[in-house]
Amino acid sequence: MDDTAPQDTSSLMKGARDIAKETKRQAVKKVNKVVDRASDEYSHSRTYQRFQDEDDDYYSQPDGNYTGDDANDEEGSSDATEGHDDEDEIYEGEYQGIPSDAKARDGQVALGQPLADGLKDRRELEKERQADEEELAQQYELIIQECGHGRFQWQLFFTLGLALMSDGVEVFVVGFVLPSAETDMCMPDSSSGWLGSIVYLGMMVGAFFWGGMADKVGRRQCLLICMSMNGFFAFLSSFVQGYGFFLLCRMIAGFGIGGAVPIVFSYFAEVLAREKRGEHLSWLCMFWMIGEIYASAMAWAIIPHYGWSFSMGSSYQFHSWRVFVVVCALPCVCAVVALTFMPESPRFYLEVGKHDEAWMILKQIHDTNMRARGQPEKVFTVNRIKIPKQIDEFVEMQAESGNIFSKVIFRIKTELHGIWLNFLKCFNYPVKDSTVKLAIVWLTLSFGYYGLSVWFPDVIKHLQADEYASKVQRHNNECIEDFTFNFTLENQIHTNSLFINDRFIGMKFKSVTFINSTFHSCFFEDVTSVGSFFRNCTFIEAVFYNTDIDDSKLINTDVVNSTFYHNKTGCQMTFEDDYSAYWVYLVNFLGTLAVLPGNIVSALLMDKIGRLSMLGFSMILSGISCFFLWFGTSESMMIGMLCLYNGLSISAWNSLDVVTVELYPTDRRCVCTHT
Repeated sequence: MDDTAPQDTSSLMKGARDIAKETKRQAVKKVNKVVDRASDEYSHSRTYQRFQDEDDDYYSQPDGNYTGDDANDEEGSSDATEGHDDEDEIYEGEYQGIPSDAKARDGQVALGQPLADGLKDRRELEKERQADEEELAQQYELIIQECGHGRFQWQLFFTLGLALMSDGVEVFVVGFVLPSAETDMCMPDSSSGWLGSIVYLGMMVGAFFWGGMADKVGRRQCLLICMSMNGFFAFLSSFVQGYGFFLLCRMIAGFGIGGAVPIVFSYFAEVLAREKRGEHLSWLCMFWMIGEIYASAMAWAIIPHYGWSFSMGSSYQFHSWRVFVVVCALPCVCAVVALTFMPESPRFYLEVGKHDEAWMILKQIHDTNMRARGQPEKVFTVNRIKIPKQIDEFVEMQAESGNIFSKVIFRIKTELHGIWLNFLKCFNYPVKDSTVKLAIVWLTLSFGYYGLSVWFPDVIKHLQADEYASKVQRHNNECIEDFTFNFTLENQIHTNSLFINDRFIGMKFKSVTFINSTFHSCFFEDVTSVGSFFRNCTFIEAVFYNTDIDDSKLINTDVVNSTFYHNKTGCQMTFEDDYSAYWVYLVNFLGTLAVLPGNIVSALLMDKIGRLSMLGFSMILSGISCFFLWFGTSESMMIGMLCLYNGLSISAWNSLDVVTVELYPTDRRCVCTHT
């Protein structure tokens, strides 16, 4: 009696265990049927016919049972494993770090595991990626806060500041060299406008290209390439003599510098905590102002000095404005050198799935800042960072038999196509409306600011020309005989004059016009004429030696028995005794200094009153000040309105940069910012 009681208890426990296993097996079958039905519906919706014929074999055995660990529970159970929960079993290889779903065979879906990426719709993958990016954004913000703000950010601040300074210099170089280049290259008035617009054309194309490339290959690498391109072709443009080659070099230089601004702000924003982002991006904008001050100061100091030039015969002239172009390329060279010592953006590495590289850079940021604070023992506690789901792009492969040229063309087409697709994402929900609104704001603000920067030097020049013309000296019906002119004649008009046996030696005609005048037996030697013309005049038995008087200055003029020896070729330039150039560059210098108060105010108030509020108020006030330029009739009024406009609009620029950088996700931040 006592012996049978334990046996009955053991049999009862074994029967209960068998009932539990059978119940579990039936539940697994039901789950498998649900998975099969969902997979079938998915396969039909994607019209993948090859999956329809293989559904049963793909997910289960022929008898309908799920192929897994539980299929052999009876065979795998013994008295030694009684009382052991199947869910607590340690799978083979777990201690090696192999994921638990590695045991599932090819073509099988493990219970409780999501479908493979290849079986998912692209929209589902993008939703998963978006969720991962939101999680990464929160984690990354905490990581940057742990890294702190210190020496590393300031090193990157000054490095990127040099790049931004180069962009500001490039914009103002055009306006400063335009009057001098027109004269040096003998450009007609109909062609001079190309020089003012060709740089902006290159910047527009470069912005689109480099923005897309920065989102694909990295911020630092693209910034290095575009800055190197700008520096090289800007330097080369100072030596070319032909107008066409000069335009080509400036366009390529603009193409390079076009990618600088948004890459700089995106790069710097990705190593800043949110509470410091607005302020420090505004401080970074000050380097744009420094670039303007640098360009204005160099133009003021270099261009008016005609003696800072040399020539190699009459075919090669290197005037002072070319020296100015070389000097303006120096900040770009310094930026390239400094960038070689800086790492890539860790946020970009995380976006493209390079976890280890990003972790190393974040640790470098942390250690650099901690050492600067005197806390080198502080340890970087982050071990694992969320990586967004990587979605494979389907790219058509080029045949191996193609030549190098065709492969290069194919690679370029592929990259441009990828950039275009990334650009189109800027017009997808939920950033579509914001992109359109920001594009309008960027267009209007750029049109006003850059338009004034190119237009204002010419306005000052015309105002001074009108004032200069009002002081002209008029001489009528004069007769001068046997006289030697060896001094400068300036701002004069001679009408119905007679010059007999006179000598013009080593002198200059500066803005002098002769109308209906006669020169009989006169001798001209080493004569330079700037802005001077002979209209309806007559030269009889005159001799010209080493002068620049040619057909372009002899308008409806008769030349009788006269001889020209060693005429000067090309366009003659002179800034001697010409203070108008000094005045133009000084005015731009003052207008640039007016930006300083606006920069300081925007940096201090950006995070307090908000980006959009500052943007709105700044654009309204700057628009009002720009409107009053229409009523400017004097130089002092124009200068005052320009300084006011620059000081008010800079806050709009700073807030617009911050808003644009913060609005877009990392994978399309640069290309959308360039838009």
